[in-house]
Parts: sequence; structure tokens; C-alpha cells
Amino acid sequence: MNGVLKVNKRTLALFVLPCLLFYLSFVFVPIVVSIYYSFMEWAGMGERDFVGLDNYVNLFTRDPIFWPSVLRTLYIALFSLAQIPIAIFVAILLSRYVKRPNLLISSYFLPVILSVVVIGQLWMAVYNPVSLGGMLNGLLDSIGLESWTKIWLADPVYAIFALCFVIFWQYIGYHVLIQFTGVQNISNDLYEAASIDGADGFKADRYITLPLLAPVVKISVVLAVIGSLKAFDLIVVMTGGGPANSTEVISTHMYYMTFKSFKYGYGSTISTVLVIFCLVMTVLLNLAFKRAEENSS
Repeated sequence: MNGVLKVNKRTLALFVLPCLLFYLSFVFVPIVVSIYYSFMEWAGMGERDFVGLDNYVNLFTRDPIFWPSVLRTLYIALFSLAQIPIAIFVAILLSRYVKRPNLLISSYFLPVILSVVVIGQLWMAVYNPVSLGGMLNGLLDSIGLESWTKIWLADPVYAIFALCFVIFWQYIGYHVLIQFTGVQNISNDLYEAASIDGADGFKADRYITLPLLAPVVKISVVLAVIGSLKAFDLIVVMTGGGPANSTEVISTHMYYMTFKSFKYGYGSTISTVLVIFCLVMTVLLNLAFKRAEENSS
């Protein structure tokens, strides 16, 4: 067949091998080692004692922080999913009404490339009390809503939601970029043909844009959910898991157990459970999208 590049299997294997070795060395092997250590009682040095499933039993039945941290991780996942319909709406508006949207896209994407420390310090200043120059509380105070002012990051009830909003703000531009790229790749001929039949504007988006964006939306959903399960750095910078463990999530709990309490075996147990959560969520999301595609067809 003309135009088809024929490459033998040995050449393909030669090019794939470096990436495969890199993946095995830095992804697969650490996971296997972590699973192995999860059956041990180990302080990171000295002797290791095999305890079987004791670490898992303790994690699921006796750890007062674990299940609340799972629930908070799911909160972050829900907030992350809320970004996607907004990102689709913004992407459609930019594609339709803005002639040169690159500047806006770049400005939306800027929080993604900013240092997490910078973002954390910025939003800590926003959430500070009025006495410390907090912008949010100062705004509420200035418009007569003094009763709404809170010590946002020091309140066990509101701290996790304050963090969720920051994560939402940080990554909304990332999903706008993904969806905008998907919208731009849809042929204008489809919209022109639809306008002849009387389908234009948001009606065309309903029957053309959204169905054709499904594969791109799937990517955003998977990235948002898996990314939220691994939420760590911003929480450590802004609250450190406090106050009173009210912003502790799975990854921060694993970190503090491993590197602060020197329970490497127990920390490996938490990391193993986190990997399993990520795999299960990925499989469930793929099944959900596959079923949705089958129903739509």
C-alpha cells in the first residue's frame, strides 16, 4: 500500500524499549515495592516485621482519619468535575464570539503553570481575617455582610470547601484549553450544513458540538477525577491538613504517616489503597462513557 511506512518489529521494540524501561523503573517497580512494604511494620530503617494484612485491617477499621479523608477526596473530585461543563461553555463562547482568543486562553491557563507555593500564599492572603488584610473578609465587611466573615482556613467546617474553590480556580483554565482545542477541531462544514436546516447557535452545539466533544470530555473527566485523588501540594502549603485534620485527604494522610510518623509500612498501605482507588475510578469512568456511547448510538 502506497504511503504506508513499513517497520519491522525489532525496530519498533528498540524505540519502545527506553520508554518501557523508564515506566517500569519509575512507575511499576515503586508500586510493587510499596505493595510489598504494605505488609510490613517498618520505621524506614532497621528490621522489618511481616504483619500480613494487619495494616489494612487497621486502616479500614481503626484509623479515625482515613475514611473522613476519603470523603474529602471525593468532595474535591466533585468540585473538579464541576469545572468541566463550565469549561465547555467558556470554550464554545470563545470559539464563537472571540476572533483572537489566544490571549484569553493563555490568561486562563496561567494559574496552572504558577508555582503551588505562590498560589497557596496568594489565596491565604485572600482568606485571611480582616485584621490581617484578608481580601474576602474585607469585601464582605465592606458590603455589610459582617456575619458572613469567617476564618476560612482555620474553620474545620469551611476549610475543605475553601481549598476546593482554590483547586477549582487553579485548573479551570486547563480544562478550558482542552475543550477549546476540541471545539476548534470540529469542521465548520458541519455547522454550515446544520444552519441550512435551521440548527444554529446553541441548538447546533447540542446536536453537533457536544456529541463530537465526547472523547475530549472523557479525557477531562479522567484527568479531573484522578488528579483530585492525588491532591496534595496545595493542601500542604495552605493548611497542612489542619485544622484538626479537617482538610486531610488520602495523599496527605499517607505523607504524614510515612514521613512524619515514620510508619513506612502503614504509609505504603495507604499509598497502595490510593493506587487501587485511581485504577477503580479510571475503569468505572471508562465503563460509564462506554455505556453512554452505546445508549447514544
